[in-house]
Amino acid sequence: MAETPKRNIIETVKQYGNRLSRFIRGQVKTDEDAEDILQDVWYQLTKVVDIDGIDSMSGWLFQVAKNKITDTYRRKKEDSFSDLGDEEDDDGFRFREILLADAETPEDQFFKDIFWDELMSSLGELPENQRTVFVQNELEDLTLQEIADQTGENIKTIISRKRYAVQHLRKRLQSLYDELDNL
Repeated sequence: MAETPKRNIIETVKQYGNRLSRFIRGQVKTDEDAEDILQDVWYQLTKVVDIDGIDSMSGWLFQVAKNKITDTYRRKKEDSFSDLGDEEDDDGFRFREILLADAETPEDQFFKDIFWDELMSSLGELPENQRTVFVQNELEDLTLQEIADQTGENIKTIISRKRYAVQHLRKRLQSLYDELDNL
């Protein structure tokens, strides 16, 4: 890489970095997403053959950032029940893996039985349409689009129903997750 483009990129990062970072952080939910998007913007800039050919560097950077933010939201799946315990605990196990794994001890089986009882009870508290969407998506592995196609409902309606179901189940099952976390 020639010295001039490298210097231009460094100067651009210094000049626009903080402002661009604040803009992105205001548009996304997590700092991690913001950092990833910012890194993607800088990477995109390094791929430009003629940096001096960009008429408005500020406009170009913010447009690329907007596009990356949009791409991030498109890629993100809607809230999933499986997100409840996706973070690894100190032993490196995942909540979902423990619940779906074969029970090795009577305590494991007892905990799994309690979980599934609580899950079924909590599902029973949901309105029928939310329960159906959740069961079809999470337990029967249908996509939200497949459910929308089968029911003739708008995909956004299906997504909303799933979201409400997940929020309810997270609240109801949080104490079990906390108990597992303390084991």
